[in-house]
Amino acid sequence: MHRIVEIEDRILETPSTVTWRFPYAEPCAPGQFVMVWIPGDDELPMSLSYTDGPSKGVTIKAMGPTTRHIQSIPAGSRIGVRGPYGNQFDATPRRLLVVGGGSGNAVLAPGVERALRTGAQVTCALGATTERELLFSERLAGAGASVEVATDDGTAGTPGFVTVVAQRLLAEGAFDAIWTCGPEVMMRKVAELALAYGIPGYGSVERHMKCAVGMCDACSLGPYHVCLDGPVFRTEALLSLEEFGRTKRDPSGRRVPL
Repeated sequence: MHRIVEIEDRILETPSTVTWRFPYAEPCAPGQFVMVWIPGDDELPMSLSYTDGPSKGVTIKAMGPTTRHIQSIPAGSRIGVRGPYGNQFDATPRRLLVVGGGSGNAVLAPGVERALRTGAQVTCALGATTERELLFSERLAGAGASVEVATDDGTAGTPGFVTVVAQRLLAEGAFDAIWTCGPEVMMRKVAELALAYGIPGYGSVERHMKCAVGMCDACSLGPYHVCLDGPVFRTEALLSLEEFGRTKRDPSGRRVPL
C-alpha cells in the first residue's frame, strides 16, 4: 500500500545526483529499498540513503528520462512510497571495509553510520568518475569512518579504479567483513578480492524491480529474486552466477551485456 508523502527537502549532492528527504514512519534498515511512485510517470525501486528517524531519504542519479524528470521535482511535491523491502547489511563486524562506486555510496552510507554508532572501525574506499561526482565522502568521514577516494580522471585521491585502493587496504590491514555496492564490474572484482583474502563479503545488487514481492520475475538473478532474496547477497553466491558483473536485464527482461 502506498503512503503519500511530501518531499521535505531536495538536496543537490553532485551535478548528477539528488537526495529527497520525506516523512516516513515505517522502520527501515540499511540495505533495504522502497518503491517510489511519481504521479503521472512511473514507480521505481530506490535504495534508502537515510534509514533512521522519522525522516527517510533516497538518493537518485540521473540515468534516463524518468530519473532526469525525478531530479526536477521540487520540495513540497507529493510522491507515493511503499516498503521497505529486501534484506539488510549486518552491522555487527567490528573491522569493516566498505567499497563503493558512484551512486552505490548512497546505499552503503546508512549501514556505515549504524556500524560506527555501535563502535565498529570502518574504512571506506569510495570511487567516482571525477571529484565533482564523489558522493557522501564528507558525510562518512564526518561520521567517523576512515575514507579514501579514487577517481577515474585523477581529480581526487588515487587515479583510476577504487578496486586498486581496496586491494591496497586489504594488503595493509585486517578486516572482518567487506561490503560493496556500485557498478557490477567493480563489485565482481571486490567479490574476488574478498574470496582471495578469505573475508566474508556482502554486495548490494541493483536490478529492475516492478513488483518488489517476487511475482513479476523482472529482477531475477540466476536462481534468486533480488527483491526477495536480496538486494544484499554474500559475494560467494554472486561469484557463482555467470551473469553477475557481465550481463543484466533491460526493462523488457532481455539479457544485455554490461
